[in-house]
Amino acid sequence: MMGTVKANRPVILTFPDVGLNHKSCFETLFNHEDMHEIVRHFAVCHVEAPGQQEGAKTLPAAYPYPSMEQLSEVLPGVLKHFGLRSVIGLGVGAGAYILARFALNYPDLVDGVVLININPNSESLMDTVTSKVWVMLMTVYHKQEELQTNQDLVATYRHYITATMNEANVSQFLRSYSNRSALEVERPVPEGNINVRTLKCSSLLVVGDNSPAVEAVVDCNSKLNPTKTTLLKMADCGGLPQVDQPAKVIEALKYFIQGLGYLSSASMTRLRSRTASGSSTASFDGPRSRAHTDELQRGRIHSHGAEEKRGRARTDISMESVSTVNQSVSKSTEVAC
Repeated sequence: MMGTVKANRPVILTFPDVGLNHKSCFETLFNHEDMHEIVRHFAVCHVEAPGQQEGAKTLPAAYPYPSMEQLSEVLPGVLKHFGLRSVIGLGVGAGAYILARFALNYPDLVDGVVLININPNSESLMDTVTSKVWVMLMTVYHKQEELQTNQDLVATYRHYITATMNEANVSQFLRSYSNRSALEVERPVPEGNINVRTLKCSSLLVVGDNSPAVEAVVDCNSKLNPTKTTLLKMADCGGLPQVDQPAKVIEALKYFIQGLGYLSSASMTRLRSRTASGSSTASFDGPRSRAHTDELQRGRIHSHGAEEKRGRARTDISMESVSTVNQSVSKSTEVAC
């Protein structure tokens, strides 16, 4: 636990990916100066799967490692132990899957979820666990091109996994994740069955555009309630956006939390977004978008003739409108930065 639990406010509950602990997965994010505003208002509870903490001893041979479903069922007990009424989940990879299943089964305990590299499907990562777990995990986090060109990155995460983690324990967690079942979520259709199984809380899906998880995250987005889901694709970013580009993740997190009814007075830089048929797209102001900043800040709306001919309307709006968009249209919100 970090910070003091505040009355009438949820706690941010984190769950890291396979091969990472809460330090290697989230330390860069939570130590960033822009994150201070959030942690001033919210306590944080870091959760790790059995044997995944730094310096952990090898689990007994007879220990039956829990399934993903069993790990998600442990979380209500964690909340009860610390006296937590509800949480905002922040998970990566396997941790995102666990938090999504927790939110599905215990909607009253979850205000919202931020799911990085979420894969809702049951396809296996591997048939058997290799002797070098870090080799397998590197292909989960990064594409082959990145691994071949960025040797510093490879060396850094090889060190994380081999020097700070117990590889035998990591292998068990990886095997459990690779044997997961599908989340079995379905997008509600306004004129069809609206009582399908899906996340009832607001959801922010995050993925780097160079991540191996892009296809899985986009697929997950297609299965969730579009009025409560935002997909954030991060440009020039690999498999660990919270490490590669923490400032942008924090900015999106601030807006997400604000959309839940908190941080209403937070001072945040302007973002720009465009809504389109099927999705809306937004990007952070920066060198590539400065030319648009002034007109976006005045809230001017632009029509695009070519798209109108196809019966599609597209508008430019500020990121402050994302929470409103999520509640008022039956289309997903796609954010790119």
